[in-house]
Amino acid sequence: MTPSYSDALTQVITAAGTRFAYREVGPRGDTPLVLLNHWGAALDNFDPRIIDGLATRHHIIAVDYRGIGASGGSAPLTIDEMARDAIALIRALRQSSVYLMGFSLGGMVAQDVVLKAPDLVRKLILTGTGPAGGEGISKVGAVSLPLILKGIFTFRDPRTYLFFTSTANGRNAAKAFIARTKERKTGRDKGPTPRAFLRQLKAIHAWGRQLPQDLTRIRIPVLVANGENDIMVPTLNSHDMARRIPGAELVIYPDAGHGGIFQYHAQFVPTALAFLAA
Repeated sequence: MTPSYSDALTQVITAAGTRFAYREVGPRGDTPLVLLNHWGAALDNFDPRIIDGLATRHHIIAVDYRGIGASGGSAPLTIDEMARDAIALIRALRQSSVYLMGFSLGGMVAQDVVLKAPDLVRKLILTGTGPAGGEGISKVGAVSLPLILKGIFTFRDPRTYLFFTSTANGRNAAKAFIARTKERKTGRDKGPTPRAFLRQLKAIHAWGRQLPQDLTRIRIPVLVANGENDIMVPTLNSHDMARRIPGAELVIYPDAGHGGIFQYHAQFVPTALAFLAA
């Protein structure tokens, strides 16, 4: 039986002069799937159901960004720097070829990794994310910060409002997802500092303001997934990426928001496994 992500050992490795924290699960020896997470997310913010599901067939490596969680250094102010960190980290792990999956901020970084080091990535999964210069990305802070405050004042995890719809399905999915991210009881990762949180937000805003990248240069298989009502990174960006990346597959989940893959984890995992196996 494959050990659960909630029990995985936190490890560190030095890349580009910085100590990066990461966790591994799943069978070794095959092409690993590297996971890049959202704004302000540490290792315990990954959904263990998604990781455990993917780990039934793949070697999974989940990582902390520089300046986040147990990783050292200061959080970068640009996606460019985060992508360079990711490339350095993958190479420090002695991986010459990987699958790459990014959620939200992680999807922005993942796109840049592929454009910077196309020979490093075999397949790409982009979830809840958008392209450089994408619609509404430079307004993530304006949309998110009031909902973060709402979470504080209503004693609810802000992801309830940020990642999920306000319908009964959305609220139930939010409660279940947040409970899953608390399953690990010992050796939990550190949450982001306010400074790191704001530095990452600046990087997202800069990504939203920069010129679009030429996504036709992405010549590997790509799966794009999102909820139909993403208020953080508007869903139209998922449609835009799928249209601009040659041959990209697109999955949009109904009655779901930014965290559509968490709400529909039971459907997303088989879809992702089939995509990686094709």
